[in-house]
Order: sequence, then structure tokens, then C-alpha cells
Amino acid sequence: METETVLFSLLLLPLLSALVTLFFFRKRGNIASLLSVATSGGILVFSLFIIFNGENEVFHWQTTWLKMSEWELGFGFLIDAPARLLLFVVSFVGFLIHIFSLGYMADDESKARYFGGLSMFMFSMIGITIADNLIMIFVFWELVGFSSYLLIAHYFTTEEAAQASKKAFIVNRVGDFGFLIGIVLTYWAAGTVNLVELADLVDFDPTIVSTVLGLALACGFIGKSAQFPLHVWLPDAMAGPTPVSALIHAATMVAAGIYLLIRIEFMFTVQALSFFGVLGGVMGLYAGFCALVQRDIKKILAYSTLSQLGYMTAAFGLGIPGIALFHLMTHAFFKALMFLGSGSVIHACHHEQDIFKYGGLRKKMPVTALTFLVGVLAISGVNFLSGYFSKDAILLTAYNTNMPLFFLLYSGAILTAFYMFRLYFITFEGESRSDSASNAHENGALMTGPLILLSILSVFGGYHSLFPIAIVESLIPDIEMVAEMSNHLWMIVLGTFAWVIGAIAAKNLFGRVGDQDPLEQKLPIFFALCKSKLFIDEIYEFYVKRIQEPFVRFIEVMELLFISGLLVRGSAGVAGLFALIGKAFYVGKIHAYAFWFVAGTIGFLAYAVGLFGN
Repeated sequence: METETVLFSLLLLPLLSALVTLFFFRKRGNIASLLSVATSGGILVFSLFIIFNGENEVFHWQTTWLKMSEWELGFGFLIDAPARLLLFVVSFVGFLIHIFSLGYMADDESKARYFGGLSMFMFSMIGITIADNLIMIFVFWELVGFSSYLLIAHYFTTEEAAQASKKAFIVNRVGDFGFLIGIVLTYWAAGTVNLVELADLVDFDPTIVSTVLGLALACGFIGKSAQFPLHVWLPDAMAGPTPVSALIHAATMVAAGIYLLIRIEFMFTVQALSFFGVLGGVMGLYAGFCALVQRDIKKILAYSTLSQLGYMTAAFGLGIPGIALFHLMTHAFFKALMFLGSGSVIHACHHEQDIFKYGGLRKKMPVTALTFLVGVLAISGVNFLSGYFSKDAILLTAYNTNMPLFFLLYSGAILTAFYMFRLYFITFEGESRSDSASNAHENGALMTGPLILLSILSVFGGYHSLFPIAIVESLIPDIEMVAEMSNHLWMIVLGTFAWVIGAIAAKNLFGRVGDQDPLEQKLPIFFALCKSKLFIDEIYEFYVKRIQEPFVRFIEVMELLFISGLLVRGSAGVAGLFALIGKAFYVGKIHAYAFWFVAGTIGFLAYAVGLFGN
């Protein structure tokens, strides 16, 4: 089978599933769910064919999509090492989340709409992964945002979900507007938006790129990967179903921003890379402090995702895009595991999400507790688990090349262990603190099976030598470079200290809790500062209500008075007045017409004599 045929099949299969669900199975949730799961299985099969086909060579196919005079827009596929890795993550993790959703959404009355949305998202995400030009990426970029909007708003009858979906959509449009400007600037500077052609042109003439151009393109990343200052939408997006949070807002869509950076890494100057380093370090620490004071289990994981995306951003800024991609992969494993683990807890506790109303769940849900603990250990960087290899590689590189950034990232690593073990101890240890926790029990195989598989990947996912070379080929150069750096033993000691001190502090403070947060009781000022999130949401709200809305109302008044009123209705009124005056001359009497003819002739002659007489 031709590779391009397989790629078309891979791309169109989930779209077909979404359309069939929309037109035929909107009221038949069971059939729609099975169709979507079967489709995700087909996506996995096609993805594996693409990954292992071609002997790791770069595959590029394109055709003309639109043509206007000399301008052409292509439609094509680019399969290289980063694309193969992301295809594996999207298809494999996506398949497990589809399986989990069968159990989690079993009693949902709108599960046909849910699974149709999942299929639409898979179509969009695959399109981003395999597209060969920036305009194609932008089209699928917007479709991913639309899919996210639909799935966040799944429980649209609740005010929280309705507002969260709108917030996510609007904030992402801000970033995407900058991204679109970057695409226009790219075409203006290089005459093409094809990734292969751009790479060749930049290699031939590096002056094509500029810091402004690179940062404009990066606006799409800042919005989609929820980095400062457009990070505010992701915590609210937790209003959607938990498997959506696992698939879109942890493992794939938010990681698409990092993938975009790696896809166009040749478009960034040294100054732009320095910006990414600072942005990633600050975000890694800031999001950690926000996570530390959350009570909602999903919002803790959401802020944790923001923090880990900061580590990936910092890795890219440090000039090790392979390590950024490596952490993207390992993070997809352990963060999807913890999100699905939180979904298992929420499902068992009748959709209660306040961790201070859990407690004692390790005895009642042993599989969920054990697998969730594996995720906590992995993200904390416990030695020889997946997160240890990718996260500590970033720390080691920063230690050797950028000490201020290292201190930011290392502080974030300690904080990560602290708030993640806080989450584990409050949720799974101690005694039950509510009826929902007391009556909880382990979920069935449809939900625990994906947890077990993801926990295995969270343990062994950092051993890149265990993966086929087709999947990890793009990681190896940077991994080997990091392995050769000095101070590696010292970094092992520092890394171990980070998670040990975080775990011990969390155990001492949160080992036994009631329904109140001990941190709030012991450090109220610090707690309030973290809870405020530096008032970023309040600043946006002030801007919208006090600046943007009054300005919009002013523009509306000006439009009504001058454009609609004076220019449009005014000009129409003047024309109407002249029409009325002209109409008055049409009286239907021949002698009146003769009079006006003579009067006009005399007037014209008088004007001519006066003009030429001078």
C-alpha cells in the first residue's frame, strides 16, 4: 500500500467517524461509542504502519490545493522523526483514553456527542502532526481548538462548563491571531510556508529569520500550550469530562505547541530561544505555586501540566529540542495516567472533586491508588522512572549552561514533588472524610486496564533503548549530548534530594488532614498569595470590563452616529431631498416644461457671458 494512501486513510478515518455519528447515531450512544473506539484502534494500526514504514527515512508528499495566478497553496504530508513520535503518542494514548471513556461515560445521556467530538479531535490532531506547511497546520490548529471547545462544553447545562469553553476558545483566538500574523510574515520574507522549503531557504540564507517573526509564530504555541500570559484557560477547561482532560489538556493538544516549536526550530534566533528559556522557567515555578493550594483534583493536575509544559519550553530554549520532545512523550504517559486516575476516583466518588472530601481510598481502590502513585513518582523525578530521565536531562543541561534558569527549574522540581505527594496523601491515605469516599469501590476493567498499561509506560517510558528506533530517532542526538555532560553524578544527587525533600515535607504536613488545608492554617499569607495566582484573571477581568467594553460601546455609538447615521443615512437623506425637489418639477404640463427650459437657457447664457466676459 502506498504511504500517501495510508496517510489519507489515517487522516480521514476519524473525520468519517465523526460525520457518521453526527448524521446517523446522535441518539444511539452505544453504537457511536463503539464506532469511535474502533476508529481509534484503526488510527493506531495505521499510525504503526507509518511509523515503521520507510526505514526511518523522511517522507514528503504534496500536491496543489489552491492556485491563483502565480500563487499556489499546497496540501501535503511530512513524516519525519518528530512526526513519528507524536503519531505514536497521539494514537496509543488516544486509544487507551477511548477505552477508558467506555466505562467513564457509560451512563452519560450525551455520549454520542462526546465520542463524536473525540473523533473530530483525533482528526484535527493527526492533521497537525503530519501537515507539511504552516497554512495546513493553522487549519487543523483551529479545528483542534474547535474540538476542545465542544468537549469542554460537554456539560453545557452547567454555568462552569459553558463559561470555561468560551474562555478557552477566546483566549486561544488571541494566540492564534499572532500565529496567523507570523504565517503572513513568513510568506512575505521567504515566499513559501512549506516546512521543507523553509528549512532549505533558511539554511541557505539565515537572514530570512528574525526575532519578531519567530515570536509571532510562537504566539500559537503560547495559546495552545497555555503559557504565560495566555495560560488562564487551561485550569478552567477542567470543567469538561475527565478523559477529555487526559487526552486534550495533558497528553496531546497542549503538547502540540511544543511540537510546533520543534517543527519550525530553524525559524528562531538566539534571542528568541533565550525568551523561551526564561518563559519556561518562570512558568514551571509559577504554576507549581498555583497547584499547591488547589482543592479540586483536576485543577491540581492542570496546573501541574502548565508547570511541565514550562520544562519542555525551557528545554527548547536551552537548545535541546530532542529532550523537550522526550519530556513531551514521558509526560503524556504519566500525566494521562494521573488524569485517568483522577477520573477513576471522581467516578467512584459520585463526581466529587474536592480532595479534602476523599481520604482512605487506597484500601477501597487499590489498583487506582497504586497506578496513581506510579504517576506521582514519575512526575516527581524518582530515580529510574520515566520522568527522571527526561526531566533531569533538562535540569542537567540548565546546570551546565544556564545557572539562573537551573535554580528556577530546580525549585520547581522540589515544588512538584511537594504538591504531587500532597495530592496523593490527602486523596488515598488516612480515613474517609465523606460518604462518597466511604462508599467508593474500584472500577471495572475498562477503566483500570488503561491505568495499568499507562503505569507500565510511566515506569519504563524513559528507557528510550526499549523503543523502536523509528519512534525515538529524533531524541537520540540530544540524549547522547546530555549523557556526555559533566557533573552527571552530582545531578543525580540533586535530583534525588528534590523529590525526597518534597515527599517528606508533604508527608509531614498532609499525612493526616481534616477538611481544612493545613497550609492555609499555618501560612495564611503565603497561601492567600498562591491562591491569588498573582491576580492574572482579575487583571484580565478588569481590562475587559473597564477598558475593552467601554471602548467597544464608544465605537458602537460613533458608528451609529457618524457611519450609520451621517454617512449612510445622511447621504441617503440628501439624495432623497434632491429627489423630492426634482420630483416637484414634473407637473405634467407642457407650458411649465417650456418655461423651465427657457429659464435654464437664459441662466446658462448669463453664466457664460459672465465667465468669458471677464
